[in-house]
Amino acid sequence: MEELTTNTAAADPESNSKNNGENKVQSPWKLLTSLNKHQKITFIAAFLGWTLDAFDFFTVILSVPYIAKEFKMEPSTITGSITITLCFRPVGAAIFGLLADRFGRRYPLMANIALYSIMELASGFAPNFSVFIILRAIFGIAMGGEWGLGTALAMEILPPESRGLFSGILQQGYATGYLLASILYFAVIENIGWRAMFWIGSFPALLVIVIRFFVPESLVWEAHRDARNSSGRTFLTSSKLAIKRHWRRFIYCVALMSCFSFMSHGTQDLYPTFLKSELGFKTNKVTILTVVANIGAIIGGTICGHMSQLFGRKITIIVSVLLAACFMPLYILPKSFGLLITGAFFLYFFVQGALGIVPAHLNELSPSEFRGTFPGLTYQLGTLVASSSAQVEAVLGERFKKDGKTNYGLTIVVLSVIVMTLLASLTAFGKENKDANFIEQVKQITIAEMNEVIEVEEVEKGTITVKDDMK
Repeated sequence: MEELTTNTAAADPESNSKNNGENKVQSPWKLLTSLNKHQKITFIAAFLGWTLDAFDFFTVILSVPYIAKEFKMEPSTITGSITITLCFRPVGAAIFGLLADRFGRRYPLMANIALYSIMELASGFAPNFSVFIILRAIFGIAMGGEWGLGTALAMEILPPESRGLFSGILQQGYATGYLLASILYFAVIENIGWRAMFWIGSFPALLVIVIRFFVPESLVWEAHRDARNSSGRTFLTSSKLAIKRHWRRFIYCVALMSCFSFMSHGTQDLYPTFLKSELGFKTNKVTILTVVANIGAIIGGTICGHMSQLFGRKITIIVSVLLAACFMPLYILPKSFGLLITGAFFLYFFVQGALGIVPAHLNELSPSEFRGTFPGLTYQLGTLVASSSAQVEAVLGERFKKDGKTNYGLTIVVLSVIVMTLLASLTAFGKENKDANFIEQVKQITIAEMNEVIEVEEVEKGTITVKDDMK
């Protein structure tokens, strides 16, 4: 045990951070400039990985009419590839997460980025829809793995006092990817064609070189590896014990992320259709509104992420969600373009403000020995549960018509407010582990095992019952 303490103390990246109950929040500029070279490069790599992952995903969404025309199919058939991508994301989160917990964060992340870059390039050469949908399924596996690996590596290497700010920035890589895809769409698709968007989208493979030579391995993972080696436990044994101890936490986080995902997709995915079909807006106005809204998302995610460092993860999420609910009428009811832009900006500000806290919150709630798998898998399972949100809203909007027209606006408001209320309630009754010292968690797990605080009972069938530390 003395050897473990010495090794992990020497490797602790959080030695300069606050502990013992202190809660002094530094200015964003000070936090941005206080990172060392390795921390900066690691965060940039994680942010770009998620940004370019989202960029590739939205390439399909924007290209649907053009792909449908070339393959001589209905757009509704082509959108099946989007559903397939979403369905395979949890598979990728599980596969790459387990690899990251077993072999470290860097090499699985490199393999992940290389895979989704290759699938993006290959999608641009797909000769027919059957090949295209297979490639998008494999892309979904890669997309599902990237978020968990990137956030785990970033949150483990950053000081605890900076997690809130960088969590908010990191999560908005998704909105940034959407913006980049929109810009490329207008610059390329009419002039070169939809396939060129996929070819250009394959350049994230260059990130593999950066990670290989400049991003260090997570010291937290190395501490876990050393602890397993010193205790004589195998990865499989430790994994079984962790699953038995933390299954309730896993279910809670999946439910939490399902609400988060439904709030995000439920407020956004059907909105362009609402603007076109019910308000009669042209494409240029819809595009302007989308850009302004995503700028609001990036600003909101960054600010609310940093505020969670001062007020706590739970209270900031709850306040952001409730304020988002307050802006729902301004998001839907006005006929004025100016008022709708205002409503969209602030709705995205607070919706993505709440989501900006998720990378830090999930990684802090994650069992230390499963941080490569837990955040990404719960996040992607939540996305899978909420993947039908736009379809549900569309069906209800077409059923409950107003004056013979679809009523998408009403269903967006009603369902979103219900989910926001549920999300605020789940957050309030859940745990918070802000500023958790990840290295110290490794020590505590090892000490608990050595002192037999984890109670193991042998039964006739040879199964093991482990005391749940969450209750």
